[in-house]
Amino acid sequence: MSRFAYVGVLVFVLLGSGWLEVALRTRVYSRWRRLLLALVPVVLLFCAWDLYAIASGHWTFDPERTTGVLFPGGLPLDEVLFFVVVPIAAILTLEAVRSVKRWEVGDESSGAIVDGLRVNDEDDAS
Repeated sequence: MSRFAYVGVLVFVLLGSGWLEVALRTRVYSRWRRLLLALVPVVLLFCAWDLYAIASGHWTFDPERTTGVLFPGGLPLDEVLFFVVVPIAAILTLEAVRSVKRWEVGDESSGAIVDGLRVNDEDDAS
């Protein structure tokens, strides 16, 4: 079971933040293009960084704590999943706080936020 320790932590992170999508209607997953635009640079940058660190001997992964599925260069599947799951959890959390507090973050259309309050939820549906 320790081979799935890393994945287990990631599942816990998803469970800890995933309910926000339903309970607070954050609409992170329904705006999948926006989510991909946020995730792709993060995943590419950090995978490249890890591959460099692995190749340089600065970074290793315990094979007894990971699934054993490796990408070229020795990058474990678990680590790639980390670079996807943690940003999704962060985005869900930001959008949950934003939903509750009705915070403007700058991507709303003109007039969607008045005095810090969202007046038109339809603008976030895209």
